[in-house]
Amino acid sequence: KVVLTTTTTTGVRRRGNARATGTTTTRGGRHMARANAPKMSPPDAKSLVDATETFIFDCDGVIWKGDSLIEGVPETLDLLRSMGKRLIFVTNNSTKSRAGYTSKFKSLGLNVGAEEIFSSSFAAAAYLESIGFKKKAYVVGETGILEELDNVGVQHIGGEADAGKQVTLKSGELMHHDEDVGAVIVGFDRNINYYKIQYATLCIRENPGCLFIATNTDAVTHLTDAQEWAGNGSMVGAIKGSTKQEPIVVGKPAAFMLDYIANKYSLRKDQICMVGDRLDTDILFGKDGGLRTMLVLSGVTTEETLKSPENDIAPDFYTDKLADLLCLKPVEA
Repeated sequence: KVVLTTTTTTGVRRRGNARATGTTTTRGGRHMARANAPKMSPPDAKSLVDATETFIFDCDGVIWKGDSLIEGVPETLDLLRSMGKRLIFVTNNSTKSRAGYTSKFKSLGLNVGAEEIFSSSFAAAAYLESIGFKKKAYVVGETGILEELDNVGVQHIGGEADAGKQVTLKSGELMHHDEDVGAVIVGFDRNINYYKIQYATLCIRENPGCLFIATNTDAVTHLTDAQEWAGNGSMVGAIKGSTKQEPIVVGKPAAFMLDYIANKYSLRKDQICMVGDRLDTDILFGKDGGLRTMLVLSGVTTEETLKSPENDIAPDFYTDKLADLLCLKPVEA
């Protein structure tokens, strides 16, 4: 029997190697541990790749930004595959299912199979399946969650069907909700509205034992390559505020997806490297899980943020972009 673990937003696991050791500074009476992370050199790259059997890549900010492929990614993935490395792609973006992400990879010219993709929409469905969930789920989110719930046979309501619904707040108005809903899943939703917030709130507060599941709590996301946009944390925050409950988080940095992947492929975690662009999700996900970690500066995190006295999360290495691993490519005679 496979035992899969989850954490709440207030219960993210911390391991001894999750936080940086380095110079201690004082700010406002608080002691801060400055993160010490070396910039990856070619010898560092060789050592890291040699010690790694499986690479787990975040997508937004590592593979692409919005709908634009980041320079050098196809060649880097081809190089790692030619070296016999297993490649897995993990994203907190719940708007697409694995089938949807397979299509996106294909549209960008990348040959990635559905079995190599783990999205937070998949993680939400997999979590419900792992606990033998038999009730209905109410979804604040988009088609990715709905498709993944269909794949595991979980009945669902809400989602895109509630996109245009409005609340008039007339005198005496009462919103009815389905008492058979046993879980509310909150994922990124470009059509979030007051109706959805109220319906989710009623289910969580009034249906005994109703689960509150968040695909992730990311503050921002890359919907386009032009700027950052408010992330799923804003949707989850609305429901947290109205219910006064903490969600079960199934996306990064919670442990569920990593445990699922490691169990599925019988992986040793000390032979996995997590590659991401976010300190508080990707790198913390790797550190908490006992993985090697590599931060790329092609997404959210800047070198200034990494080296800030306010940051105490240190990757094993950092580099400008994933394609910096191409330094390992054999030189043709």
